[in-house]
Amino acid sequence: MAEPARRHYPAGARVVRRACRRGPVAQRAYRPHPGVELQLSVNKLSGAVPPELARCSNLTDFELDNNQFTGGIPAELGRLPVLRMLYLWANQLTGTIPPELGRCTSLEALDLSNNALTGPIPRSLFRLPRLSKLLLINNNLSGELPPEIGGCTALVRFRVSGNHIAGAIPPEIGMLGNLSFLDLGSNRLSGALPPEMSGCRNLTFVDLHDNAISGELPPGLLQDWLSLQYLDLSYNVITGAIPPELGMLTSLTKLVLGGNRLSGPIPPEIGSCTRLQLLDVGGNSLSGRIPGSIGKIPGLEIALNLSCNSFSGAIPVEFAGLVRLGVLDVSRNQLSGDLQPLSALQNLVALNISFNGFTGRLPETAFFAKLPTSDVEGNPGLCLSRCPGDSSDRERAARRAARVATAVLLSALVVLLAAGALVLFGRRRQPLFGGSSPDDDKDADMLPPWDVTLYQKLEISVGDVARSLTPANIIGQGWSGAVYRASIPSTGVTIAVKKFRSCDEASIEAFACEVSVLPRVRHRNIVRLLGWAANRRTRLLFYDYLPNGTLGGLLHCGATGGTTAAVVEWEVRLAIAVGVAEGLTYLHHDCVPGIIHRDVKADNILLGERYEACLADFGLARVADDGATSSPPPFAGSYGYIAPEYGCMTKITTKSDVYSFGVVLLEMITGRRPLDAAFGEGQSVVQWVRDHLCRKRDPADIVDGRLQGRPDTQVQEMLQALGIALLCANPRPEDRPTMKDVAALLRGIRHDDGAEARKTGNGVGTDAEARKRADPRQPISPTKLVALARPAQAQAQIQARANSGSLGLLNDQE
Repeated sequence: MAEPARRHYPAGARVVRRACRRGPVAQRAYRPHPGVELQLSVNKLSGAVPPELARCSNLTDFELDNNQFTGGIPAELGRLPVLRMLYLWANQLTGTIPPELGRCTSLEALDLSNNALTGPIPRSLFRLPRLSKLLLINNNLSGELPPEIGGCTALVRFRVSGNHIAGAIPPEIGMLGNLSFLDLGSNRLSGALPPEMSGCRNLTFVDLHDNAISGELPPGLLQDWLSLQYLDLSYNVITGAIPPELGMLTSLTKLVLGGNRLSGPIPPEIGSCTRLQLLDVGGNSLSGRIPGSIGKIPGLEIALNLSCNSFSGAIPVEFAGLVRLGVLDVSRNQLSGDLQPLSALQNLVALNISFNGFTGRLPETAFFAKLPTSDVEGNPGLCLSRCPGDSSDRERAARRAARVATAVLLSALVVLLAAGALVLFGRRRQPLFGGSSPDDDKDADMLPPWDVTLYQKLEISVGDVARSLTPANIIGQGWSGAVYRASIPSTGVTIAVKKFRSCDEASIEAFACEVSVLPRVRHRNIVRLLGWAANRRTRLLFYDYLPNGTLGGLLHCGATGGTTAAVVEWEVRLAIAVGVAEGLTYLHHDCVPGIIHRDVKADNILLGERYEACLADFGLARVADDGATSSPPPFAGSYGYIAPEYGCMTKITTKSDVYSFGVVLLEMITGRRPLDAAFGEGQSVVQWVRDHLCRKRDPADIVDGRLQGRPDTQVQEMLQALGIALLCANPRPEDRPTMKDVAALLRGIRHDDGAEARKTGNGVGTDAEARKRADPRQPISPTKLVALARPAQAQAQIQARANSGSLGLLNDQE
């Protein structure tokens, strides 16, 4: 067996390898020479955390997360004077958090999440002057939040959801001016929200759901949270009205207030939250008319839940403008009138209007025709099929007679055609040994009956589609099937149709995966699924047609006319990279639960008329917390893009997509395929770039020849992107940035302002934090790129992140 490549570590340090270790930690493994870090994450180590680790006085980074350690956290760890990072999350640790950790005055990040720790949070932790991240999610912690929390002024991220913390939120929390991410959900907190929380002016994410918080929403509090992007106060006992000041939160993307005791109307000012994607006020005591301003929120696309209240009046006509909305629930109110404003909602995948007073007809659309009875029941005046007085008995009888006559004529025609077919085929020579010809099989693939589901208002028939499924119309092929350009003669619309391979188990699974994932995904950088059709042998998916093909095709195959010149330009490539990063950010961070694409590659990135990037092919996608991701399948991804952890890790995370994106970014910068004969046997573009930089050669030499001769400012942008790509392609998953970080960095290269940067995701403060810690517009030197090319040198890499504009922050676990 070949010897593995040597890892480079800082001089004098002995760091235990991470490769799939099992059993307890040997004593010699935790007595290194003076060094900086000990990383044993994502193994199968067991036993107790050795207290002898306290002898490593120079230990700065200590990571034992994602193992099987048991017992308590040694108090002796408090004797590590320069410890900056302590990660023990995802183990089986018990006992209390030792107060002695408060002596680690250099500590910046502490993550003890997903264990079985008990007792209160030690007050000493909140006296740590540099602590910026404290994560204690999903333990059995109890007690109250101490007033000492106000002294932890460096705190940026504080997450203790899923515990048994009781008592009131201390007013001293308002002293945390740097706090960006506050997660106290699923605890036993009580009392009102302290007005002093208005001092947390940098908050972008607040989650207090499933507690016993009472009182009213302080208007002054909302006025000072102008950077807020995510607010979840659901399932508390909050009373009073929704304050109009809520409309001042113009950066808000998700507002969840369901399951409280709120009363009064929804203030029309909420229409000023133009970036709102999800609004949930269900299960309250709200009343009055639904404000029409909600229908004017352009970004409202995930869900609108107004159920279980006392709203009255008609559905506002402005709701016809919610053309991107996916889920609407207005059930169990006192609404009346007709449903015509909803007929224009082309993207709806779920609708509940039950138990109201609606009247008239259901809109005559394919979506309403398939609504379950349970979603429309409880509306006595609603016509589910035929309204009284629609036609006379005579007219109905005439229609029945016409149908009978038509049936008789069709039957006679079928008999004549069958007889003619027998005569015709009886004259033909029968195939050898019987059976059917290939043409017969091809025709059988498209035979009815078809099950058709359309998610958009689209006039289409399978017959129209079938006529376009010819070799001349193939625009792409993959492992699961072929993609065709299909023109619909009746409407003049052109769509893309993916035809899956028949009777192929992997293709059937890929079809099921795309149909389950794409209908609930809506983002400008993810291909839009228009619908699907299936019969006993064939499965078809209908997408928007994007005229400029794939990124892989344009990078490596070229095009004609102006297309080649356009794609060569660096601005176009960078815009494509930003678009793909934002699409992946949406999948990883905004979808609940998150989605792992698992096949990010240049050929799965489609380009629109203006080279807008759309991520496609979700046949291998998986839900991030799905048990199916616990062990990688035999085939997942494409060679050259597959992350190294697919070979040994027990769990695939969103960081695997980050690696694949890094390869795509290198492909765009170098113009080379991930696997190229010029790299040498067994080499990829990742290793080729690293080797080039480690030999201290000019980084500009590896840039695509079509990008040579560009201005110095563009060359610096390319080198910045090269540094980001190397961060993404780090062999260690936990050292890769999140896609949210990557998108923020790439937007920084584009010199986008903060308003544009906030367009993606629910936001957890990373954009703001990135701008605080580093400026991605600063030039990046070859020396820094060399440091990034050696991923094993963790300290050098972290320094390179800070210097080059890459995030120096410590990211939460996925």
